[in-house]
Amino acid sequence: MNIQIFGTKKSSDTRKAERWFKERRIKFQSIDLMDKGISRGELRGVAQACGGLDALLDESCRDRDALAMVRCIAATQREEALLERPQVLKQPIVRNGKKAAVGYCPEVYLSWLDQE
Repeated sequence: MNIQIFGTKKSSDTRKAERWFKERRIKFQSIDLMDKGISRGELRGVAQACGGLDALLDESCRDRDALAMVRCIAATQREEALLERPQVLKQPIVRNGKKAAVGYCPEVYLSWLDQE
């Protein structure tokens, strides 16, 4: 397993996902979205695995203006806007190779273990 967890230190769901993998002694790489962000290729891979860019939007994020702006722009520009405003992404984003989960989803993580 090659686990990457994208999130922020303030996100309780990100901390829960990290704890879930630690409890099972599964190594993971933690990436702070606000500090390092997510690359274009990683964003595309996660969007493809999770059902598109709209599935990555956090409807309850604090930055309502950024969320509204990302929703209102053309689909062709949405990817660039998400790269510039990672605070509107649902957290955590957990990648396992080409598979991905958005939000805290222990049942998905467990299915990854079953497939190993």
